[in-house]
Amino acid sequence: MNIAFSPCPNDTFVFHAWAHGLVPGAPELHVTYADIDVTNGLAARGEGPEVLKISYAALPWVLDRYHLLPCGGALGRGCGPLVLTADPATASRGPSVLSGKKVAVPSERSTAYLLFRLWAAKHVPGGIGEVVVMPFHHIMPAVQKGEIDAGLVIHEARFTYPSYGLTMLADMGAWWEEDTGLPIPLGAIIARKDLDPVQVAGSVRASVEYAWANPQASRAYVLEHAQEMSPQVADAHIGLYVNEFTGSLGEQGYGAVRALLTRAAEEGLVPAVEPGSLEHPGFS
Repeated sequence: MNIAFSPCPNDTFVFHAWAHGLVPGAPELHVTYADIDVTNGLAARGEGPEVLKISYAALPWVLDRYHLLPCGGALGRGCGPLVLTADPATASRGPSVLSGKKVAVPSERSTAYLLFRLWAAKHVPGGIGEVVVMPFHHIMPAVQKGEIDAGLVIHEARFTYPSYGLTMLADMGAWWEEDTGLPIPLGAIIARKDLDPVQVAGSVRASVEYAWANPQASRAYVLEHAQEMSPQVADAHIGLYVNEFTGSLGEQGYGAVRALLTRAAEEGLVPAVEPGSLEHPGFS
């Protein structure tokens, strides 16, 4: 079976067991490591592998071909995208400083950008000037060099942005949690509809459970793909993004996804999602 997910520590930690043949009865995996903007595009064009990690914000465009799996993804609290600037004085003036400015985002269909658009509509008078899509690991250097006015960052940037001399202007996750009381839906695992989604979900969940039971087993694999990240940052990344919702979305997780997509559809930012299209009757 073919799968595409990011080289980030949370994904390699979650899928280590399945990728290394440690999940009994699961098909052999052929892994493609790709940035979330790439996997979002593959899924939208129907050109992706059977299983992918994509942004929850990209779901409305792919639910005709893929099932959302109830496990393996990234959803939680205190883990949302950040808006960063290079000038502390600018950041201290608040969100209005972004009016008419140039901002980099990691993907046009990322959850980060969707949250940012919902937030900016309420907090940035006159709107953002220009939005530029960049691979997430290019954004902080571009802000540091003054190539852009601000950057929307994800993943381990939450831990590393001070080393670039950057300042947080706003936390999209904190805003979402305060506004809704719900966790933040970030990355989803989807499986093509010609597969048995219950079987695939079972393999994903078994891989997650193996990772939790054997946390050191994946360490070399995680660090191999961690893009020169320190072991301490990789551990913090896993601790934040791999949580109860990775094992099972549950009622609260599905509620958060529905809330995000419903609000975005009401604002005309994504296609409306049919009621019940997120859940599969065979999932527990």
